[in-house]
Formats: sequence, C-alpha cells, structure tokens
Amino acid sequence: MVKISVLQHDPSMHLPMRPGDPTPMSRNLNPLMHPFARARERTRALNAAKMDRMFAKPFVASLEGHVDAVEVLCRKPDSLTTVASGSWDGGIILHDLVTRKPIAKLPQAHKGKVSGLCFSPDGERVLSCGVDRNVKLWSASGDSSSTETPLNVFPGKAVFNSVDHHRTDPLFATASNTVQIWDETKSAPISNLTFPTSTETITSVRFNMSESSVLASIGSDRTFTLYDIRTGKAERRVVMQMQSNSLAWSPTFPTTILLASEDHNLYTFDIRHLDAPTQIYKAHVAAVMSCDWSPTGLEFVSGGWDRTVRIWQEGKGRQPEVYHTKRMQRVTSTVFSADARFVLSGSDDGNVRIWKAKASDKLGVVTARERAAMEYRESLKDRWRVDSEVDRVARTRHLPKAVHQTNKLKNTMLEARRVKEERRRKHTRAGENKPKPERKKLVIAEQT
Repeated sequence: MVKISVLQHDPSMHLPMRPGDPTPMSRNLNPLMHPFARARERTRALNAAKMDRMFAKPFVASLEGHVDAVEVLCRKPDSLTTVASGSWDGGIILHDLVTRKPIAKLPQAHKGKVSGLCFSPDGERVLSCGVDRNVKLWSASGDSSSTETPLNVFPGKAVFNSVDHHRTDPLFATASNTVQIWDETKSAPISNLTFPTSTETITSVRFNMSESSVLASIGSDRTFTLYDIRTGKAERRVVMQMQSNSLAWSPTFPTTILLASEDHNLYTFDIRHLDAPTQIYKAHVAAVMSCDWSPTGLEFVSGGWDRTVRIWQEGKGRQPEVYHTKRMQRVTSTVFSADARFVLSGSDDGNVRIWKAKASDKLGVVTARERAAMEYRESLKDRWRVDSEVDRVARTRHLPKAVHQTNKLKNTMLEARRVKEERRRKHTRAGENKPKPERKKLVIAEQT
C-alpha cells in the first residue's frame, strides 16, 4: 500500500470570519521569493538603460557672438550663471547662461587672439592676455561704460599664452617664455620663475586651489613644472614623452592634477609621486586640447582635435560620455558650470555650446515622484550592470564616421606596436628586455 503525503489546509483560514467580510487572500510579502522576481527586475533594468539612451539629448543651446575660434573659457567664482569667453578675433564676451545672452562685450579687447582669461577671486574683475604682449584688467560688472576701457594694462616683452589669478592675494601669474608673477598695483612683474637651463615656451599656468603659493606650468619642451612663489624658484620638473596642452588642479584633492596631452590621452598625477601617472584616460583619437574638473571632483570634461567633447568619471580610464554635432569643429576649450549640471565647450567655428553633464537629465521642475522613479532606475542599472545586454545598451555610443574610422586605425597601429615589442622581447636574451608598464613609459626624466 502506497502512502501519499498531502498538504492539508485548515478551511477556516480561507473563509470569511463573519458573514459579509471579504474572502482573505494569502499573499507572500517577500518579493524576492517570487519565481519571476529576478526576471522582472532584469527587464526593468534593461528598459531603464534603453530609456536612458532614448532620452539622451545633451545639447542645450549655442551662445553666439564671436566671429572666430573660441580659444578660452572661464567661469565666474561664486556664480552659477556667468561665464567668460575669449576668441581669436580679440574679443571677450561675458555670457549669462540663464538668458543665453551676453552681459558685456569687449569686441577689441586685444589685437590678435585672446590666449588667456580668468576672473579675480571676488568675481569683480577679469584678467585677459593675448598675443599683443599685454595683460589687461577689466571690470566684470556688466556696465557698458565701465567695460569699454581696461582698469589697468600690464605690458610685457613676449607673447602671453596663459594667465591665472592667485586665490586670495592681488597677484596673478602669466606664461610666456618664463613664468612671471605680477601685482595688480604694479606695472612690472615682481618676480620671474624659471627652471635653470630651461629655454622653453610656457603654454599654461595654474595656481593650486588649496596651497595657493604652489604653481604648476606646462611647456613646449614636453615638461610639467611645479613652482613655489614663496621661494621664487622651480621645485620639480618632469619631462614626458609628448607635450601637454592643458592642465587643471582637482578641486577636492589638492595633490591631484590633470594633464591633457598631445598623445590623445589624459593623465592624472599625484604631485608627491611624479614618476608615473595615477590613471591614464584613453578614448580621444586626436590631440586633447583642453580639460576641466567638475566642482565635485568626481568627473572632468575634455575637448579634442577630433571634434568631440568627452565627460570622464574620475578613476575610470575608459568609456566616457561622448558629445558631438555635425557643425562643431575642433574643440579648443571646455569648462564645467559651477553647479556641475552643465558643460560648456568652445570650438573653431566660433560658437560656445552648452551641454548637459548627464545626457538624459530632465531640465525644469522634477516632482518628488519623478525623482524617486529616476533614482530607482539608476539603482536598477547599477545593480544589473554585470548583465551583458544591460551593459551593452548602457555603454553604446554613436560616433561620427570619421572618428570611428580613425579609432579603428589607431587600434590597429597600437596592436602592431605591441606585437613588435613582443617579438623583439622574444628574440633577445632572457632578462635583457623586460616589459615596461604603460604608466612607466610616460615620464622620461624627473629634474629637481
């Protein structure tokens, strides 16, 4: 005789307690125990990733006014809406990002191109320099009568390539054939900072945001140099494989600096250990011309000769966000807005473009319910990023055909170089030709 075990339920548990009551429903309150729970969540994550790409419309607006390439951009301290731009036509424009109209125009600020631009710490004055060998101090009030003529003119002996203001004192640094420190109240430089035996042209200078007496510069001899204005001399100097075009200090880590290089890559360095970069960022297919950190220090933007703007996550060296348009030419300057929600780029075609820092962000008022739904979708994408299909949808980006073809050619050349090194190592005596890490190849020598 076969014994059969059956599940027995008390009928009273499934009947109403009193006449007229609703029939009780047995329900499992743990959704993870449902047999379709994971499949449903994966479908939601995949839909969230697809919606993110469907609603990715990063371009916001174009700020016009220049008739030649936009060389430099800088944002006003303690302001969310004001940005200044300088062009090859010698003009400077103060833009209002809310109204998308110019606050002030200086059509003939310099003879020739404007090569450097920065605000004073209080945001009341603007410093500009150009190839006419002059540094000029302007009022940033927006009043047409006060901005027609400069507040002060500082004549130099060589073409100026960059200018940056001290964070607290009325001092500023300029880059020409040397690094010079100026006082706003004096017409001549108060000190010259040079490295012994150096005859290079300095292309950019930046003061450290935390230790404001520390100054960094890059030069035409493929160098990166650190100065201290208290001692009046260069402290450390690094010679690299290729020249850097731009540099930016991290706003949250005072010892971290970002370099945009001619070799299509960006590098972050810890200035305490200059023998190798802490991270290499690879995606551009032409020289990187500009870079700027987000005020949060978690991401940064770069613009390159390949006519693209890319937004990178700090510490993640691949797969950045890519922005491009058919009309945008070579990007010469990029900057983050002060609230880290927008990115501005200046290019050869004379336009300053505004982009969203996150391509699928909704502009305007976001209700609490919408905010909760967006946060839920983000958490789903993060949780299911290991899934191959969700990851493929999330990281796929459309590239212009020219950039895509150049990227394929570049990968072919890098692979050929790698194979050549491997074969050379294979046919030499054991131990003679050791493989060198990619990070160690960048720095050729450090000089102190």
